[in-house]
Amino acid sequence: MNSSNITSDKISIRDAIQLLDANIEKFLCIVNQEQILLGLFTQGDMRKYLLNNDDMSASITKGMNKNPITFFSREEAIAHSKDNKPLVVYPIVDTKGRLTDYYITGETAFKENKNPLENIPLVIMAGGKGTRLYPYTKILPKALIPIGDLTISERIIQQFTNWGCKEVYLILNHKSSMIRAYYEELNKNYKIHYIEEKEFLGTGGGLSLLKGLIHSTFILSNCDILVNADYDCILKTHLVQHNMITFVAASKNIVIPYGIISTSSDGQVVKMQEKPEMSFLTNTGLYVIEPQVIDELKNNEFIHITDIAQRYIDKGNKVGVFPISSRAWLDMGQFNEMETMLKELGIEKEISGHD
Repeated sequence: MNSSNITSDKISIRDAIQLLDANIEKFLCIVNQEQILLGLFTQGDMRKYLLNNDDMSASITKGMNKNPITFFSREEAIAHSKDNKPLVVYPIVDTKGRLTDYYITGETAFKENKNPLENIPLVIMAGGKGTRLYPYTKILPKALIPIGDLTISERIIQQFTNWGCKEVYLILNHKSSMIRAYYEELNKNYKIHYIEEKEFLGTGGGLSLLKGLIHSTFILSNCDILVNADYDCILKTHLVQHNMITFVAASKNIVIPYGIISTSSDGQVVKMQEKPEMSFLTNTGLYVIEPQVIDELKNNEFIHITDIAQRYIDKGNKVGVFPISSRAWLDMGQFNEMETMLKELGIEKEISGHD
């Protein structure tokens, strides 16, 4: 039994999410001082909490599953796993409820050989100028910025081909011929299509150029992000909820560097907080989208994907959110963010504006 999967009920939601991020098996057993199992905290529990709460300092007991299925022996757990829907983890307890062991099946561990995206096209917005990454993007298009031994766009594509994706559409504009030439030289295990904007159409307008080409649910990604998430679960959530668009959103925490004063209507101080921490979900630049969105766009209309989503919200269509932890999202939009990406990927070379 790995002790990294077991934690005290005294920690916060924020701490639990950090532990979950560092945990290969993606679950936590929550115990008290007597090692009595109080609950489980999985990625599903994390998403449920993030969708309904913004207090990351709350106790883990507020976000955990307080009624997990438990077993008295490994044999009992194995028997249950063979005859029922797989669980993330099978906690084994004694007659007093103390955690003594746990069992996980091969089906519950993360695998990159699943193919849930086999029939799901990937669309990458790769036409931007990447002005925040000057001077690199004066020479290279943002999609070809190297992250270690691969370009950022190759790393994005590789993430999705690991989940079975075989069809990739690059929406191009700035330095499009350079991107084409680069990819034509690669040995690829996927089919790539080049779609060129004649003028910049925003973060969503370029989708209008895909009319007649994509007829199924598809994934849209910016060309400067990496999202390490369960794409099988993301896709299933999108489909089950019947969303027109699903935003993949990362949990972020920001400390306000000032003391905050709350007042009543007559100017009296009600509450004071010293450097409070705010938590919120932020757009990662990754979306699951229905093909109807493509068909309903005006040809060559300049529009951002957020404005497209707002249109559907205003019409009463469902636009959903799939939350992930902050560490699951890497963005290289600016130099400091690129350095963070390199470090998280274990790439030692640092990017800076100097030699």
